Amino acid sequence: MDKHERRICIYSSLLIVLVVNSPRLLALRENGIIARYWQFDLVEYSFQFLYNLLFCLILFYINLSKDKSLALYLLKKRYSLYFLANIIVILLFIIIGSFIQSNLFFENHLPGVVVRGYFVRLLFSAVLIGIIIRILLLLRESKLKEKENEQLKRFYLEAQLQLLKEQLNPHLLFNSLSSLSGIVREDPKLAQFYIIHLSKVFRNALEKSGTMLVSLAEELRILKSYEELLKMRYEKAFHLVITIDEHYLNFTLPHLSLQPLLENAIKHNAVSIERPLVITICVEDEWLVVSNNLQEIISPENSTGIGLVNLNERFRLLKLKEIDIKKTKDTFLVKLPLIP
Repeated sequence: MDKHERRICIYSSLLIVLVVNSPRLLALRENGIIARYWQFDLVEYSFQFLYNLLFCLILFYINLSKDKSLALYLLKKRYSLYFLANIIVILLFIIIGSFIQSNLFFENHLPGVVVRGYFVRLLFSAVLIGIIIRILLLLRESKLKEKENEQLKRFYLEAQLQLLKEQLNPHLLFNSLSSLSGIVREDPKLAQFYIIHLSKVFRNALEKSGTMLVSLAEELRILKSYEELLKMRYEKAFHLVITIDEHYLNFTLPHLSLQPLLENAIKHNAVSIERPLVITICVEDEWLVVSNNLQEIISPENSTGIGLVNLNERFRLLKLKEIDIKKTKDTFLVKLPLIP
């Protein structure tokens, strides 16, 4: 039993004991009907009260204890054993209670009214306890199903995110190798440095392959190697400006969120010394803003749709909030929601 169930059992036991033993309190009225047949004895009443309370608590425990409880018979659909075990416990408590009370208060004489009293009180208590146990078992089953549904939902979510991330690496590899082939022809020495930074980019991607969320500081560190690749390829035609307050560096976002945005900007815009591409990254109201000056290519290469669609889907799955894309005459802007 968890803490919540234990509390319910204790309070329920006290209430049940008060209800089933309340008729004895009527004997306090000297002129009452009960007083004609039963003389009130505080010590005897206290014994019955505590014994009944012990019975209730034990019955709750043996039926609700998660490790070794009679409820296991219910799970295995062995109903006859379950009810038989409970009946045996009830009969044992009736017999033991009757004999103890007779020895303490009736000088080893066992009046039939004592046995009948225990039978009625404990049987009525058992019925009320059975109702409460059934309710608690249904609540426990409901919580278990809810937990299983949450686990299935999480596993499905992780599988979706992993599939989306696996789409990024081939996409990055294709673009990087295309750039490398051009650099090798133009400057073989520069190609060596390009390969070094390219290996860093893939190492960062592989090291965090099982990670869904990373800090903004880590994402910017990973982006640094990719920035070097772009600088080697475009030299002064490409500029990346990052202005982020340290307060936001511990905020999180999906792994490899910024790199696809740089890829997208390079892919769809003209990049030249005369018209350099400037990408800025900043934070506004807990949104990471990535923008670039818009100088669209007249006949852009065919897009697979992996970039922004992929990124938006990952944010939607992880944060239940989509990215914000705005396009003006001069600027293309993407806002990513940061997770505190």
